[in-house]
Amino acid sequence: MPSKIKGFTLIELIVVIIILGILAAVALPRFTNLQRDARIAKLNAARGSVAAAAALNHATVLARNNVADTTACPGGGTADNSNGATGTVCTESGIINLVNAYPDVTAIGTAGVLSAAGLTTTFNPTLAQLQADGYNYTETGTVATFQIQGAPTPAQCQFTYTEAAANGAPVITPIDPTGC
Repeated sequence: MPSKIKGFTLIELIVVIIILGILAAVALPRFTNLQRDARIAKLNAARGSVAAAAALNHATVLARNNVADTTACPGGGTADNSNGATGTVCTESGIINLVNAYPDVTAIGTAGVLSAAGLTTTFNPTLAQLQADGYNYTETGTVATFQIQGAPTPAQCQFTYTEAAANGAPVITPIDPTGC
């Protein structure tokens, strides 16, 4: 008695290939959206870090009540803990420059809101170090703009931090994810 050969027919194989093709066509756009979702999440995390750094530095200044530090801060120097128009506060990484008791907007490589936020492992990151971690940062006067690299339209994948005015808090805009 001859044995019956078992296997898949050509029609069955074609049906499976078609089903896999349909699944791939449906899943591929979702993977693209995951990249956008990741950029938006990174932007939200950066905004949260900036907001937390501003609040923590402000709370430190208020707690120290204008009493200058007597010991040196990491990286050298002592902080005055002034809640006036300008001042400095000592953090675990180094001294942060303040405006009206909140981190100020400074150029890259200077200890202000960018350094306080800790977006990189370097306290005062260079532009190259910041970009290596996927961020763009520009400062114009009292406004700092944070963007995520790799966004199709970086100018529409950002938020801004504006220095605190006298007797006020800094303004941190909601994220603009339209270009992420």
